[in-house]
Amino acid sequence: MSTSEMSADEQAPTPEPPGTVLLLVRHAVTAHTGTVLTGRAPGISLSDEGRAQAEAVATRLAKLPIAALYTSPIDRTAETAAAIENVTGLPAQRLDGVMEADFGDWTGETLLDLAQTDLWKVVQRAPSRVQFPGGESLAEMQARVVGALEGIVAAHPGEVVVVVSHADPIKAAIAAYTGMHLDHFQRILVSPASVTAFAVSRHGALMLTCNDTGALDSLAPAAPHGNAAEQPA
Repeated sequence: MSTSEMSADEQAPTPEPPGTVLLLVRHAVTAHTGTVLTGRAPGISLSDEGRAQAEAVATRLAKLPIAALYTSPIDRTAETAAAIENVTGLPAQRLDGVMEADFGDWTGETLLDLAQTDLWKVVQRAPSRVQFPGGESLAEMQARVVGALEGIVAAHPGEVVVVVSHADPIKAAIAAYTGMHLDHFQRILVSPASVTAFAVSRHGALMLTCNDTGALDSLAPAAPHGNAAEQPA
């Protein structure tokens, strides 16, 4: 019986659209990483150590079949993405949706000073309830980031895509894709120049690696198998 003669119920099922592999890269370090909440402040460039980290993560990523490269527009992420662009030849496309949280009045304050405030305790224990003074809430940030990533998934079915972002946005995405409540996202560590990978399809998301600062060989597609006669005994 030909396909045209089959009833609607007998028609072959429509192939599933392939999943998208999202490689979420945190920017490399600046002179202020870990001491100052730089947020969206302009003019904060990578340190010498950070530039070396950016080049190292670019080299690790170059082995993968990357189809597109996106970045938060903030200096430290754009500079990290530029190192990846230099190695892969892919243009770094601006993606505002994965920008750092808007910390508002907290921007530029030292972490030691912020740690003395009552709001800091809420940030650590119940971040879903936090609204930064003059800025956005962490819940708004999570919705923004996940929305941007879902847009990438829709635009790149079956492809491998790099997104350079920041610690809190990546942690918020990890929480969303793994079904973790935002109040637990402070339990997640996302190191500078680390890679977190998800395979995302309409059925959900599968975490492939998290906070990876080593080789990424496990993310490379498997080599095609030859015929049985070519396989070792």
